[in-house]
Amino acid sequence: MIHARRIAALAILLALSAGVSLAQAPRKSPTKSRAPRSEPATLALVNGRIWTGNAAQPWAQAVAVRGENIVAVGTNAQIAAQSGPLTKRVDLKGGFAMPGFNDAHLHFLGGALRLAQLDLNGANSLAEMQARLKKFAEDDPAAPWLLGYGWQYSWIPGRLPAREDIDKVVGNRPVYLVAYDGHTGWANTKALQVAGVNQDTAFSGFGEIVRDASGQPTGVLKEAAQNLVRSKIPPPTREQRLDALRRALGIAASLGITSIQNAHGSREDVELYKELLERGQLTARVSVAIDATPQTTEPDIEKIAAMAKEFSGPRLRVGAIKMVMDGVIETHTAAMLEPYSDQPETSGRPQYTQEQANNIVAWADRAGLQVYIHAIGDRGVRMSLDAYENAEKVNGRKDSRFRVEHIETVAAADVPRFKQLDVLASMMPIHADPGTIDVWSRAAGPERTTRAFAWQALERAGARLVFSSDWPSCISLNPVHGLHTAVNRTTAGGQPAGGWIPEHKVSLETALAAYTRGGAYAEFAEKTLGAIKPGKSADIIVLSADPFKIKLGELHALRVLKTVFNGNVLYEVSP
Repeated sequence: MIHARRIAALAILLALSAGVSLAQAPRKSPTKSRAPRSEPATLALVNGRIWTGNAAQPWAQAVAVRGENIVAVGTNAQIAAQSGPLTKRVDLKGGFAMPGFNDAHLHFLGGALRLAQLDLNGANSLAEMQARLKKFAEDDPAAPWLLGYGWQYSWIPGRLPAREDIDKVVGNRPVYLVAYDGHTGWANTKALQVAGVNQDTAFSGFGEIVRDASGQPTGVLKEAAQNLVRSKIPPPTREQRLDALRRALGIAASLGITSIQNAHGSREDVELYKELLERGQLTARVSVAIDATPQTTEPDIEKIAAMAKEFSGPRLRVGAIKMVMDGVIETHTAAMLEPYSDQPETSGRPQYTQEQANNIVAWADRAGLQVYIHAIGDRGVRMSLDAYENAEKVNGRKDSRFRVEHIETVAAADVPRFKQLDVLASMMPIHADPGTIDVWSRAAGPERTTRAFAWQALERAGARLVFSSDWPSCISLNPVHGLHTAVNRTTAGGQPAGGWIPEHKVSLETALAAYTRGGAYAEFAEKTLGAIKPGKSADIIVLSADPFKIKLGELHALRVLKTVFNGNVLYEVSP
């Protein structure tokens, strides 16, 4: 259970340690391309090296902001002409500034709630996990459930974890730990007992209750089978959810994230963001994709389309549905065209039939909704592209901006189809961190590994890249970590030398664009977001060093020193 008291205390601690300064942003005012002399800028950033993300003016020395919008970009002298005695002047002292990061695929509320749970990211072994769990349990002896996240499939060579691995540390309270990718759960014996999961429990949905040779559940639950245990965990209250979101928004600001695209959600989730917006506490732009399932009907789609009309503002919008075509490669639940290398008896299976996917995509497209499809395996990717191609045939070609999410492996024949069908390649570089891919590589096998996270191949074929984190289903929310991986394909320590499958690296310019204007385009917001340009929203960040001037292997060390959101300095910390 997540306790509001613990969330509040930790939020205060984070704010104190990071030096977060949050300001309530004023309501949106009409956009103007240039400020009249009688209306001076409210904020001026000067003496900087500013990467604008605008091809027509890629670099600038200074930028002027009035209210919520950028009104001028140019030299110090040009910006001085836009300033007045009340203009807040920020001297960048040669520092590097750029558009705010747009995290185009994450699960923000889920990540926010997990901030109060046991964090296993960074643990390198089962023994280290057990030590962390022991301390976590001792620190909160009254918690009825102990929840955690972030474990790695590679901790125990040759097998998945088991309930006994947790029982050795905590056996008297239910424990439930979610893998770093969010697709697999790990329960102790007590949690299975509370959930009523035993040798006789049947499950026929998407996923699996992993069992030992005698038929007993091992404690590992794949995909939707996780719901057997999750449904028994007491849910957080509304106020706990709001507190968690406020805390997570503060962390996002400290990482330079000014826009988030929630890759799954419900009306209840949207109402939480609406309340924060009305309180002046929504310190990032939020768009939400509403969950769809194989059972989604056309009337369901029409209800979501009505919700999209209700929530269509510049700070909070609903405009898409999210489908999950398959699972993940590590647990053999991603849908592959050929059998898995380490389990040749299976090639995974899609959650949708092609007919189901075709129908739901076509209905959504006809209703004016964008579609995200989670597809990790090459078969899942192909089925997603086939569904999009069908929608184009049924509804005609239009600006649908269909998206395939993840694309961890893709058949060579399908790479050019992204350009041909105008489908966005929405990918998460951080999932290719070489410190996390051992189990992935064994399952995919050597041939498919050459097509792993093929950012460069897709870019060369003309696909539009969109980068994000997938938080909390990843090892870090920090866009800088993903930036480092996209450009280097190494760990922060530089391993392996030269990078993992280095032919799929992308340039720094490409990676920055995918994290900024790529995200803006992906949510139909390129006219107002994604670049530092007159008329666009004033979402600007300042980094601790110029990524174009440091060694590429040092990108991981970059920090955000200042975040301007909606024209207000939202976060700042000393260099």
